Amino acid sequence: MVCDGDGQPTDVWLSDGNASDYRGARHFLPRLPRARRLLADKGYDAGWFRRGLRKKGIRPCIPSRKHRKKPIPYNKTLYRKRHKIENSFSKIKDWRRIAMRYDRCAHTFHSAICIAVVVIWYLN
Repeated sequence: MVCDGDGQPTDVWLSDGNASDYRGARHFLPRLPRARRLLADKGYDAGWFRRGLRKKGIRPCIPSRKHRKKPIPYNKTLYRKRHKIENSFSKIKDWRRIAMRYDRCAHTFHSAICIAVVVIWYLN
């Protein structure tokens, strides 16, 4: 999920349950809206992703994974604002149908998520 600076979802994509964050990064990279910075967790720490963000004029704020020999510095104060993104996931999971994953088909589950996102946008 991609969120704006206020933590409101702007783009949602459903991947396989066992897929890594890299698949989502490859999907979202060409679709990212204009932004000065991108906050992401360690799952998105990849050189190709950082280079792609810089080509788009976006400064990444992503902590390095433990296996990096030379950690890449990031703005820890800015990274603390990532809680807004986690709060956005929490609002979506307030919908019992989504939290319990009642839908068997991926397209139905994705539709429920999209409806929840629209209602959250409307209420805020």
